[in-house]
Amino acid sequence: MRVLLAGGGTAGHTSPLLATADALRRLEPDVEITCLGTPRGLENKVVPEAGYPLELIPPVPLPRKPSADLFKVPVRLRAAVRETRAVLDRVRPDVVVGYGGYVSMPLYLAVRKGQVPLVIHEQNTVPGLANKAGARFAQRVLVSFPDTPLRRAEYVGLPIRPMISGLDRAARRAEAREFFGLDPDRPTLLVTGGSQGARRLNQAVSGAAAALAAAGVQVLHAEGKHGGAAPAVPDSGETDVPYVVVEYIDRMDLAFAAADLAICRAGANSVTEAAAVGLPAVYVPLPIGNGEQRRNAEAVVAAGGGILVDDADLTTDWVVGTVPHLAADADRLAAMGAAAAAVIPRDADEKVARIVLETGREGSAPR
Repeated sequence: MRVLLAGGGTAGHTSPLLATADALRRLEPDVEITCLGTPRGLENKVVPEAGYPLELIPPVPLPRKPSADLFKVPVRLRAAVRETRAVLDRVRPDVVVGYGGYVSMPLYLAVRKGQVPLVIHEQNTVPGLANKAGARFAQRVLVSFPDTPLRRAEYVGLPIRPMISGLDRAARRAEAREFFGLDPDRPTLLVTGGSQGARRLNQAVSGAAAALAAAGVQVLHAEGKHGGAAPAVPDSGETDVPYVVVEYIDRMDLAFAAADLAICRAGANSVTEAAAVGLPAVYVPLPIGNGEQRRNAEAVVAAGGGILVDDADLTTDWVVGTVPHLAADADRLAAMGAAAAAVIPRDADEKVARIVLETGREGSAPR
């Protein structure tokens, strides 16, 4: 079977795409997988590194405000659809899968007459424009969170990597803390703003470093490429309570295993991965966009698995007044972690892969 997976731009699209691709190979080793992206996205790095062929088409961003670029969209979209049809002719997939974003709309338009069956996966609780359009004629519409407003939506969860979905945090804790140079026994706070970082979040939390250290709470802080983490305590080598700042964490499985509590954004991947492994979190939704990050975290928070804090409210004073006590409350954190893990499925990658294979075998006949 030949499968074409379309998604790119950020880790929000590429991570579930690659998790699905890996699950497809585990279920059907002979499957032929090709990925579709644009020249400007993260897929240009992560897809080849994962060992999958990548085809590229021109991006067609939709301007958020009226401008001269808005009038260029139809021409650009037609060109991207032509390029996509050329890819379809070369790859000849039995089924295509779209994860939304710039690359998906041309694919959806290229297959809308049903020549190739289409599966859509929406990462966020608030769906994007491309997936809203594609859901009108897709054979299957899969979503990461309950109550996502798409036609015929099936709640399957968000595909995540087996290194995360299969993680036993307690069993890996000692190894993980040694890996990051942390104390093996202290309460541990993980801080991350995602792949792009979050400068304001970094500043608010690192400003509370002295209060965290006074409470015996050590910190693993991934500040991202924009930086901003400046803990006002001595370097970890000069104090009994480590505050470790890194730009990026490749081994998120070990970061989750090391942590007792996280402070993070509420992107679909962040919410799903933390909750799936039973890590309680303070979710700080990105204050721009269409509100999808707040909605992503709501189900976990409603179940008692996390705390939702507006970006404007996450000040150093808030961190000082809330986080040290929470991070040291092992019983509360255990209850929160169990509640979070009960909401989020860990096996979405195989669920999505099985649906893709089933759809490819059935052909383009509507459900």
